[in-house]
Amino acid sequence: QVQLVESGGGWVQPGGSLKLSCAASGSIFSINAMGWYRQAPGKQRELVADITGAGSTNYADSVKGRFTISSDNAKNTVYLQMNSLGPEDTAVYYCLITGGWGPLKYDYWGRGTQVTVSA
Repeated sequence: QVQLVESGGGWVQPGGSLKLSCAASGSIFSINAMGWYRQAPGKQRELVADITGAGSTNYADSVKGRFTISSDNAKNTVYLQMNSLGPEDTAVYYCLITGGWGPLKYDYWGRGTQVTVSA
């Protein structure tokens, strides 16, 4: 059984910052990547950022320069530092972890954490 626990969401004023955390526990092995996705009301879920087990990062154009993804592999935890937040960043943020190989490949989603940016 694998569990992903997200935290750090909430309400913030435009221009503010939040830091999301996602801790994975259970049968986690050979992580390929951990990432953050978000889904705003009426929109499809989209990639925000991800980071491979080797530390390579990838960002959506809309968050480049504002968001920073990092990970602590020893703790199976991924973070998302979000700065200069705007109303367009309002969404439910989901954590994803992928790993394994061949028939042992896996991916797990967190339940999501709400981020609301408004004055």
